[in-house]
Amino acid sequence: MKFNDMQQKAVVHRTGPCQVLAGPGSGKTLTVVNRIRYLIEECNVRPEEILVVTFTRYAAAEMKSRLAALTGRKNLPVTAGTFHGIYYGILKWAYKFDSRNILSEEEKYQILRSVISGQDLEVFDEEDFLRDIAEEIGRIKNNRLPLEEFVSAKVNAGSFRDIYKAYEERRKSLRKIDFDDMLVVCYELFRSRPDILALWQKKFRYILVDEFQDINRVQYDVIRMLALPENNLYVVGDDDQAIYGFRGADSELMFRFLRDYPDAEQIVLGTNYRSTGNIVKNSLKVISHNKRRFQKELTAVKDSGKCLHVQEVGSPAEEAEYVADQIEKYIGGGNAAEETAVLFRIHTDARPLVEELIKRHIPFQMKEHLPNIYDHFIAKDIQSYLRLASGRRERRDFLQVMNRPKRYIGRDSIQGAEVSFEDIRKFYCDKDWMLDRIDQFEWDVKMLAKMAPYAAIQYIRKRIGYDDFIRDYAYTHHVERADLNEILAELEESSKPCSSIEEWFRHIEEYTETLRLKERQKSMDQEGVRLMTLHAAKGLEFDAVWLIEAMEGQIPYKKAKTDKETEEERRLFYVGMTRAREQLTVCYAKTKNGKAAEPSRFVDELLEDG
Repeated sequence: MKFNDMQQKAVVHRTGPCQVLAGPGSGKTLTVVNRIRYLIEECNVRPEEILVVTFTRYAAAEMKSRLAALTGRKNLPVTAGTFHGIYYGILKWAYKFDSRNILSEEEKYQILRSVISGQDLEVFDEEDFLRDIAEEIGRIKNNRLPLEEFVSAKVNAGSFRDIYKAYEERRKSLRKIDFDDMLVVCYELFRSRPDILALWQKKFRYILVDEFQDINRVQYDVIRMLALPENNLYVVGDDDQAIYGFRGADSELMFRFLRDYPDAEQIVLGTNYRSTGNIVKNSLKVISHNKRRFQKELTAVKDSGKCLHVQEVGSPAEEAEYVADQIEKYIGGGNAAEETAVLFRIHTDARPLVEELIKRHIPFQMKEHLPNIYDHFIAKDIQSYLRLASGRRERRDFLQVMNRPKRYIGRDSIQGAEVSFEDIRKFYCDKDWMLDRIDQFEWDVKMLAKMAPYAAIQYIRKRIGYDDFIRDYAYTHHVERADLNEILAELEESSKPCSSIEEWFRHIEEYTETLRLKERQKSMDQEGVRLMTLHAAKGLEFDAVWLIEAMEGQIPYKKAKTDKETEEERRLFYVGMTRAREQLTVCYAKTKNGKAAEPSRFVDELLEDG
């Protein structure tokens, strides 16, 4: 098998610490698998002494499968698995753990739900809140952070500490560990029992870690313990593709590795076999603006290929039409839809394109769950107002909006499955000030009945006072008002093409049903254009890629405030660009939700000379 010079160097590395920097499309897996084969066949290392750590079970299975194909030996006893899988195996051996000792996700959320109900907290979307709190608890454990110094993004410091301590108390009383504890408990076991650590060090004399840029502190600390005393620690990753800081990954550990192992060999796999010369050159123009990175030369094997195309459009709706046109042309030219992808920063960026693809009957599939904007509480409020405007009088619609904005209408005034304004007036017949409010409510509903959805939403926001309700809601629930306003603006935009309330409701129903169908089909191998976030695209490759909504506030995302966060956003953009083999288009809109938008600074970097 023919390797380039750097691949060959990486394959024949035998002992001591080594860091392999593997650029996009550089033949990383091929190199890693051949290095394992080299250890077994050329260096007479026993397969049982080799540990391969990956970040997904799929990657571990793929590694073992390719190793079996390469060596012709199906059941080589090389240990390959995820960090959690490996560390759980050690705990099973040491503590006789079994599945009964593992806290399921369902049990974890039951405990958190119970703990939070005992706190004086106002929570609107419970599922989102629980998920975010669970992630923050995981971040503390994975990075061994002091609880007293941790700043929660969801609640004040005192409330978070109370939640964390109560959760840990309940978990321990059940004699169970959660997913994150597998790492922490393994660390504590090795710290307190050097005899046990020595046994595992003797077993795993050669350790290889894939996707090293995604490692967190506790994973790193345990793997360093395991590697002693021989330090045959071989780590493979790419600092330019470190995009999981929000999950607790610490890209700084890529640099710390060389401080902890000053004698480590560093090998750069810089030859890109995936993308054309123009794609490689332009992706480097962007990523080279990051200050915190290893400098490396990356070159393409393929020729220059098509020029990278940057497309300016007027709005996300125009962008959706443009991309749909391009996809139709591309597929019409005999190319496979499955080899095309549209990438975006956050899920809501995809809505206009999804609606356009549905309209044109272009098949598509989604790798992840795409949240339905029409399921958001704001969308439900708007829909309730418009159902009332359409003459429907269901109790649930009254309850949804009767105090949005505040009208001081009590639930006890709403009786029966169907309600009328007259019934509410009768209930408050002795309160003139309430009758005025009810009259105004009814008048507003009558006004909405005469309007197209776009005008109706504006009327709800400005004349009825829904924007004021959102301002107060954001303040009392400690959420970003701008995020809620963005949902409102998205709903306005989506309603623009519809001339009647009924037409908008039909559109919502069709969109919702399509998403539901796609969700059910996700596990199956479906046909169609691939739609996914930039995060989900990592590790994948396509012939043609459209990277959409490349505007300031979208990518880099508006919540990226620090230089460190902006550099991670730039790495994310770089990951998106380097998914393309032959054709790459970057799109940005001049307006979004009726407001002027600026092209992303990453687009500006692309357009620089040189």
